Amino acid sequence: MAREVTQEEFSAAWADGALTVDVREPAEYVAGHVPGARLMPLRSVLDRCGELPGDRPVYVICASGNRSKTAADWMNSRGVDAFSVAGGTSGWARAGRPIAAGAPEHAA
Repeated sequence: MAREVTQEEFSAAWADGALTVDVREPAEYVAGHVPGARLMPLRSVLDRCGELPGDRPVYVICASGNRSKTAADWMNSRGVDAFSVAGGTSGWARAGRPIAAGAPEHAA
């Protein structure tokens, strides 16, 4: 079972520069994402877990928190210290937190 953090816990970690991985599809990401989040669509997570650090937490976000739970489980099973963000990007935006739009600046 994926470990989950609240929006408030994630917001504090994000403000401190936490590594955030967005597992939504590219079109969803382009429409609006947490600033600084790296795009790694769910379908690519198993193949790309090796790109993630094993020495610091990774916060996994999607639209509502469902895909991120799956991705965090996969990441944790491969030695990544991953946490799913409850409420996802939708909850982040509803709370009035910043949203960036456009293509990814970097890949995870």
